[in-house]
Amino acid sequence: VTPAEAWDRYLHPARWAEWSPQIKKTQATAPLIAQGVSGRVHDPIGTSVPFVVDEVSDAERRWSWQVVVGPTRLRLVHWISPGPDGGSTAGLRISGFGPLVVGYAPLALLALKRLVTVAT
Repeated sequence: VTPAEAWDRYLHPARWAEWSPQIKKTQATAPLIAQGVSGRVHDPIGTSVPFVVDEVSDAERRWSWQVVVGPTRLRLVHWISPGPDGGSTAGLRISGFGPLVVGYAPLALLALKRLVTVAT
């Protein structure tokens, strides 16, 4: 998909379940991500985690957020760039408790691939 479409999929928490298989639904305090927007991400098995958006840059198509998982916190920084042959490239940097990051990384990779390729 185009960078604009991939970015739109990030901007609207209600769209996250379209491309992220580990998300069943999202509840957010606003329809668009922005600094301070918070909410909960629900997974397919019925659990949920709270989140808060730290920053958003429309110009750079970059945003960051924090997710609380049990007693620990993950910080995720996402960005969208034009792909080398058209389309989009998605990037992610995850910081937090090592085993949790390692466990989440394969799911995140799958979601990012779907973010930039799946038609909705």
